[in-house]
Amino acid sequence: MTAPVINWIEEHWNIPGSLQEKIFYSLLAIFILSLFRFLANKLIYRTFTDVKVRYMWKSWVKNTIYFLLLIIIMTIWLEGIESLATFLGLVSAGLAIALQSPIVNLAGWLFIIIRKPFEVGDRVQVGNHAGDVIDIRFFQFTINEIGNWVGADQSTGRIIHIPNGQVFNISQANYNQGFSHIWNEITVLVTFESNWKKARKILEEIINRHADQLSETAEQRLLEASKKFMIFYSNLTPFVYIKAEDSGVLLTIRYLTLPKTRRITEHRIWENILEEFAKEEDIDFAYPTQRIYYNPSEGKGGTIKNPLKH
Repeated sequence: MTAPVINWIEEHWNIPGSLQEKIFYSLLAIFILSLFRFLANKLIYRTFTDVKVRYMWKSWVKNTIYFLLLIIIMTIWLEGIESLATFLGLVSAGLAIALQSPIVNLAGWLFIIIRKPFEVGDRVQVGNHAGDVIDIRFFQFTINEIGNWVGADQSTGRIIHIPNGQVFNISQANYNQGFSHIWNEITVLVTFESNWKKARKILEEIINRHADQLSETAEQRLLEASKKFMIFYSNLTPFVYIKAEDSGVLLTIRYLTLPKTRRITEHRIWENILEEFAKEEDIDFAYPTQRIYYNPSEGKGGTIKNPLKH
């Protein structure tokens, strides 16, 4: 089957027979492996419904195909161990100079795959960029950006590609790995005249309704994380801290939440706070005001004192 094809190429393209065979078998290898990848992806889509599992299998198939293709092409075009050693020596010397960044990025990919500082689906911050990891490739990984000009931790809609080599140069914060929850704080400022004890009790009731279930889940995750990391918290239950400020009594709610639900939980907690405080006549929020004092001895008008007094 292959002989007529090779003879036809030699007759019409004027290419030496040995080179024809190498070209033919190279193209044949590319075709077969591409067909295998296509069929494997079809099987993956039919077998798995979970998006993350489906992506991981597709990525594994893609990387395996590329690796096999590289080995086959090198086997076809290089003859003998000596030729292979000579070729690798020349290539490595050239690559070390001309392709320094791609090599570092490839090393970064190996580090990400083996060491797993983050995986697809994790929420991370790499340098000034934060987002959800949606793809990891040989030379770069991709995140769906959060934050920036958008409030809290919601998506901006931008896709950011970051070179894999950055994992060696800058720190990476992982919101999901190890201890899967994060601490969040909400500050509520009430006037000195307010019944701050009642306000604190109301806040405790609100936060316990929202965070009790999360605290139980976090305790289980913390136990699992402690097997790998030196993570320890003596208390995972929500708490309300009290502090006197210049303009009132500051009540700080501290509670656990999942990274991807921080904004929505904060939204619901604030809804409850506004509703409950509106029912109380002896609790008032502190906010910037101006007080004007009139001094008759100074004539008409008045003097402004404490213009930013709360």
